[in-house]
Amino acid sequence: MDSLCRGVFAGNSRELSIRSCFPSLFQAEQTHRSILLGLLLGAGQSPQLDSALIRQARAERWSQWSLRGGLEMLPQALETHLTSRGVSVLKGHPVSGLSLQAEGRWKVSLGDSSLEADHIISAIPASVLSKLLPTEAAPLACALRTITAVSVAVVNLQYRGARLPVQGFGHLVPSSEDPGILGIVYDSVAFPEQDGSSPDLRVTVMMGGSWLQTLEASGCVLSQELFQQQAQEAAATQLGLKEPPSYCLVHLHKVSWGKLPSSARQFLTAQRLPLTLAGASYEGVAVNDCIESGRQAAVSVLGTEHHS
Repeated sequence: MDSLCRGVFAGNSRELSIRSCFPSLFQAEQTHRSILLGLLLGAGQSPQLDSALIRQARAERWSQWSLRGGLEMLPQALETHLTSRGVSVLKGHPVSGLSLQAEGRWKVSLGDSSLEADHIISAIPASVLSKLLPTEAAPLACALRTITAVSVAVVNLQYRGARLPVQGFGHLVPSSEDPGILGIVYDSVAFPEQDGSSPDLRVTVMMGGSWLQTLEASGCVLSQELFQQQAQEAAATQLGLKEPPSYCLVHLHKVSWGKLPSSARQFLTAQRLPLTLAGASYEGVAVNDCIESGRQAAVSVLGTEHHS
């Protein structure tokens, strides 16, 4: 459970809520007084949507999915679809503040410019949104600040002509073995189509947890060189990839996740704010969870499944 909690949430298994993070396990235990027995009997499984794609995934027993050109194809396709229908997509315009107008509409400040909106669907991290909300929404901002966040460094490494000693999707690392490394994904094994004709091996090393929190608290400079060095050492120690990588890409992400406090839901309902919350901060950190969160947000705003 320690490895699972670190791999999924970059969190401490002793601090996370099993009810919030793994509701199916909680429901299985509550129903049959045993997690294993409950799962064997099918308890705790939430109703699933049905579509041709989902039926194919079940029939072919998919364990994971991606897109041939990488997950960036998803937002690219969404932008193409929307702009072809007259929707304006603004990029490179950071929101600096939100304010409510007398007629109940939002004013969205974009630095040197602004725009007005009848309704806002926010998919940015809860901690970021809390800093943008107006004073009228102070109770909501306070509730959003209770959703904690952790830092996760993701390092993509590419090795020329290398081979892995094992096959599989990847592995997770318990905190007792390495407090800094959360796990390593074997990208070339999981999604070989993305290698193209290249003979290079691709892996992704994820770092975070208490090790990164300790570094941040101490004021240590979190440089790309530090993360690359740690990732290379992990790949060498755990997978035998001793040679320097031919390519490296480092990203530091702030991951926040938790259940939206009931006080926040009550405030949104009572004040009838034209604001809908979606994204990784509230109902799950995975891409699948974010897609479902966006679907539910659209249904909530439009009012019917048909319009979504």
